[in-house]
Amino acid sequence: MASQEKLHRDGTIDPDEVARFDRLGAQWWDPNGPMRALHKFNPVRVAYLRELLGKHFLLDGKPRDWRSPVALQGLTILDIGCGAGILSEPLARLGARMTAIDPARLNIEAAKEHAAKTNLAIDYRCIAAEELAAEGAVFDVVLAMEVVEHVRNIGRFLAEAAAMARPGGMLAAATLNRTLKSFAFAILGAEYVLRWVPRGTHNWTQFVAPRELAKALRDVGLRIKDETGVVYDPLTGKWRLSHDMDVNYIMAAIRPE
Repeated sequence: MASQEKLHRDGTIDPDEVARFDRLGAQWWDPNGPMRALHKFNPVRVAYLRELLGKHFLLDGKPRDWRSPVALQGLTILDIGCGAGILSEPLARLGARMTAIDPARLNIEAAKEHAAKTNLAIDYRCIAAEELAAEGAVFDVVLAMEVVEHVRNIGRFLAEAAAMARPGGMLAAATLNRTLKSFAFAILGAEYVLRWVPRGTHNWTQFVAPRELAKALRDVGLRIKDETGVVYDPLTGKWRLSHDMDVNYIMAAIRPE
């Protein structure tokens, strides 16, 4: 019991952030609800991961066809901070064996309920990353998508996440850059003007510059594999990959074998 209490006391979870997202509950799956921006953002995340992982991980000793409907067949993937499973579900449909964790109980309940309706076998657990790492869990891929800007100790969090990527495996993180542009777009624009997300969703001071994230990943023994920006195209109403990393970006790193 004492060790569990220490994990929570010295851990990466910010209780205020957990409570904020826990209040969303089943609203996660409403495409017109408070998470509508994430629903619009999700297709570009899935497409990026599908190609990146499909090209990196061999299948039966041969390169994968990343365009295949089962491009991620057999890969073990951990989705940290999974919410109600908006990212976990499409990756499971691509053949991945998904484990998805979130410290917010109502999020996990909503995730399990939605997965049951769609007959998806996803191992959802209400647990912190450091608790799962303490169990010795290891995966081909560890995802921390739109998470690092919400944790209490980024260095500790990435160390725990990286520990769960097997040798030759990958950790991918998506987050927000700390720039004046991101303050204008992600805070003023998304929260106050367009109201894409509830006010108070983000704290600009917790945003992470790419150089900071890259250093933190290298500090825990990983090698940077890829990085890309993600921008919103108002003409199409869709998100797309871009060289512009001033606001949203994704970074992937490999654990050397």
